[in-house]
Amino acid sequence: MKESSGIVDAGAVDAGAGPGGRRRPPVTEDRSTRKRRAIVEAATVLFLRHGYLGTSMDQIAALAAVSKPTVYKFFSDKAQLFTEIVLGTLDRVGDPFRAELSVLAETDRLAADLTQLGRRYIATVTQPPVLQLRRLVIGASHQLPGLARAYYESAPDQTMRALASCFTQLAARGLLQLADAQVAASHFAFLVLGHALDKSLFCGDRPFSDSELAAQADAGVSAFLAIYGRDRG
Repeated sequence: MKESSGIVDAGAVDAGAGPGGRRRPPVTEDRSTRKRRAIVEAATVLFLRHGYLGTSMDQIAALAAVSKPTVYKFFSDKAQLFTEIVLGTLDRVGDPFRAELSVLAETDRLAADLTQLGRRYIATVTQPPVLQLRRLVIGASHQLPGLARAYYESAPDQTMRALASCFTQLAARGLLQLADAQVAASHFAFLVLGHALDKSLFCGDRPFSDSELAAQADAGVSAFLAIYGRDRG
């Protein structure tokens, strides 16, 4: 039985409710799609277990129960496969969080909603699969510098730009006081996330309990609002 990585979704896709509330049947994958998914799942398991350099296309084919030519039919090389796994995971994890920022820009309850956002931010970035992939990308940065740059641009940098845009809108509404939205975004990220991310990268996937992460996020948001809030002293 193949192992699950916890990163890639498996099985048929539930199409949800149709017109009139009737449940649509699951979308059944064709044979080619199933094989491709099996390859991605197997590669994810092996990359997380053995690292990028320690994983071969032969191992991926064996765990996915497909031939090596089948792996190469979908992916030209190991680097392309690894890149797809990393960037696909970043999109699935990061897009919902960044979408929340457009909602936050319209809030009339800044302290409460920013606190909830801070908690989701720290919980998202410290998910074990996200931490594991971040370590893998850092470890493979000499072999795959383009991926390392793409990771930075797709995750930390894109999030900073989204935070800065949100803070600019909040300042225009008089809810924040700031001179430089990019600086404010970097301060928010470090205050909420810095300590937790540093320790999590070096000391295992779960060095903090959920309540400890929430407390760190709350303290970071309080410090941020003390600096940039409308009612600061």
